[in-house]
Amino acid sequence: MAGAVGIGAQAAAPAPLPKVETPKGAPANPETSKSEAGKQDGELPAARSIIDRHVKAVGGRDAILSHTSQHATGTFSVPAQGLTGSVEIFGAANPNRTALRVQVPGLGEIASGYDGSHGWSISPLLGPMLQVGKELEQAKFDADFYGDLRDPKRYRSMKTVEKTTFDNRPCYKVSLVREDGSEDFDFYDASTGLRAGSMNTRETPMGSVKTTSIEGDYKKFGNLLLATTVVQQIMGIEQKITLASIEFDKVPSSAFDLPAPIKALIK
Repeated sequence: MAGAVGIGAQAAAPAPLPKVETPKGAPANPETSKSEAGKQDGELPAARSIIDRHVKAVGGRDAILSHTSQHATGTFSVPAQGLTGSVEIFGAANPNRTALRVQVPGLGEIASGYDGSHGWSISPLLGPMLQVGKELEQAKFDADFYGDLRDPKRYRSMKTVEKTTFDNRPCYKVSLVREDGSEDFDFYDASTGLRAGSMNTRETPMGSVKTTSIEGDYKKFGNLLLATTVVQQIMGIEQKITLASIEFDKVPSSAFDLPAPIKALIK
């Protein structure tokens, strides 16, 4: 999940791996300048106004900040390989933590997480692994529970690139350059304002890979409208997560405990 109102980042690349976000309270309310509030590059809306429209559409900033943890359950599938299993996703703030667990009959468990200090993954292919370097920094960034707010303090720049077609619908493409120089792209539905997906480069045990995530089927859970499906295209393989239930503020801290095989790797 990418924050309390999305499943993009937290559900990222569960195989072989890995959308909820600030350890010391919520980010300050981003101020939109008069120039930003209008148009940029001719007729393109400013990136900040596009993001704020999404935040408003899902329930508003206050609704997002009213929660400090999230638990989602559903199904995970890799259609081309005929694989189907269950998925469980946890996220929490103060400090930011995540955990993703996928169970596939005949294959076993694929899991990943960030406990506030350690990023880790377990898969039948690669076994238990601790994330280090860029992978760890990425896990820390993605764990931001309020990340859907796109706090400007976390980015070097935000810019609307173009109006284009994404997932067969008109969308605004927004460039988000992180402080480390890496660039993510968000796509927001021009009609509804809701985020339609994202494109980015992820660090994995196999190196850097480009990923595309398509978010959809937004449904109301409590005071928030949430995407319940995410289709991820990674290295030519399509993975799909469909969420059936999402609940807030009931996640025990034990949900983020490091698995025994991961603890054994920590010196």
